[in-house]
Amino acid sequence: MSAMEMLTIRPANLGDVPTLRSLIQEMADYEKLPLLITEEDLAKDGFGLDAKFRVLIAEVDDEPAGYALFFYSYSTFQGRGLFLEDLFVRAQFRKHRIGQALFSRVAAIALQEGCFGVMLHVLDWNTTATQFYRKMNATFLDDWRTVCLK
Repeated sequence: MSAMEMLTIRPANLGDVPTLRSLIQEMADYEKLPLLITEEDLAKDGFGLDAKFRVLIAEVDDEPAGYALFFYSYSTFQGRGLFLEDLFVRAQFRKHRIGQALFSRVAAIALQEGCFGVMLHVLDWNTTATQFYRKMNATFLDDWRTVCLK
């Protein structure tokens, strides 16, 4: 990012749903995962009266550069936390600390809202993400396993 380019991070709104869906598609492609969520799902679940998640959009000179999607979690041992479901920066905007800015904003929200911390998952093959979170002083809970019942 040059001195002429300006980074802004703002909460997403209903009008951002098509952009958000496009960014999520880019992340799914990067992770080689199928994408089943629709714009209608995102609109209903993220921007209705009972929103299930929140999103921050990073923009460079008004062009979408990335996003962070997060929601409350709860630990019986620690209380309320935030779960960071996605932190994604588009390929052409990487290496400009946009991911760090998004992560820092989510962490600041967690502090403001009295959360014990920010939890997240990192795919074991994604060494770039692993290195990124290590630089953020994240603690890796290697003795825990993620389980999904379908």
